[in-house]
Amino acid sequence: MAITARVLTRVTEDRVRVSTPGYEFPHSIIDHTKVHRGQQIDLKGEVTRIDEDTVTIDLGPLVTVDRDKVRLMEKYRPPKRKALVVAPD
Repeated sequence: MAITARVLTRVTEDRVRVSTPGYEFPHSIIDHTKVHRGQQIDLKGEVTRIDEDTVTIDLGPLVTVDRDKVRLMEKYRPPKRKALVVAPD
């Protein structure tokens, strides 16, 4: 899943502070690109919980936002099962 966040400031040379929609607390992320204040960036993470109208995503810190603020980046594919090895009698 992904959330589009807005860059607030550059904290250090490799970290920026971002604001995600629907989440009141800004947090910093590692960013090696040269984004500037006000630019939009995509934050990708794993879904940890889905409620009736909110989704919790692991972006480093757990971020809980409304369902309409996230979008699917990749189609879900369940993990492949390995073939069962049977020991000879």
